[in-house]
Amino acid sequence: MSERSMQEPTFLILTALAAAPQHGYGVISDVREISGGRVRLRAGTLYAALDRLQAEGLIATDREEIVEGRVRRYYRLTDEGGTRLAAEAERLRRHAEAAATRLRARLAGGAVFLQIPFRPSGARRLPGFSAGGAA
Repeated sequence: MSERSMQEPTFLILTALAAAPQHGYGVISDVREISGGRVRLRAGTLYAALDRLQAEGLIATDREEIVEGRVRRYYRLTDEGGTRLAAEAERLRRHAEAAATRLRARLAGGAVFLQIPFRPSGARRLPGFSAGGAA
């Protein structure tokens, strides 16, 4: 998928809506919990993001109710939103896995060798090395 990566607040908002529809304050609370308190969305930021995500078709209004004379709007994740969230979660998982692999190698005092199947014509091999690492 050639789409840009998501900004962290977008990822967290979609994650908050993945389990069930929520109203704005519920999303703010859930994002704070999911992020361990590191991300604290302000109402203005949240509602601008919700409007954008709705325009992109990633979320939709689920229902509205009147609470203490005010409209409370609930939002839900759309199928497209679920697809995009799953793709972003997988992208982040791959990055985290690569980082963990390299950190384990670093802590073990070793190096990580990458398999490089392509060698341009005319390129010379270094003595004692193969494309996949040390010979």
